[in-house]
Amino acid sequence: MSVDGAQLWTLNQRLLGVVMDACTGELAELGLETKEFFVLAEVEASPYPAQIATALLLPKASVTVYVRNLVAKGFIRREIDDADLRRHRLVLTAEGTEARDRALAALAAEYDRRLARITPRDRTELQRILQEMLSPT
Repeated sequence: MSVDGAQLWTLNQRLLGVVMDACTGELAELGLETKEFFVLAEVEASPYPAQIATALLLPKASVTVYVRNLVAKGFIRREIDDADLRRHRLVLTAEGTEARDRALAALAAEYDRRLARITPRDRTELQRILQEMLSPT
């Protein structure tokens, strides 16, 4: 039986969408829209808006709006980059760290609920497969 890569990709996207949809209530309670959450979760790994746009495959203009919203909500702040005084670096505030961690916990709980439908052996195999797919060629 042949496995269609596009169909697997679509199934994966649907799963992620279902998990995110199930967590919108928790995100809203934290004061976050879905895409704001993704930006917030990426700040530590990618502290510059252009890096966030690249990492999340979002237009730079959209990231600018999300960053502005997150600054206004007190979740992140802009700091002058000591290495290049012309650039601003994004930093999570304590409130931002707490919101990110609570949102990630909600996502993990929902994803775990979905994972509970498959055997521990299949979960281990899924993890192995995903890690292999993400490894450099």
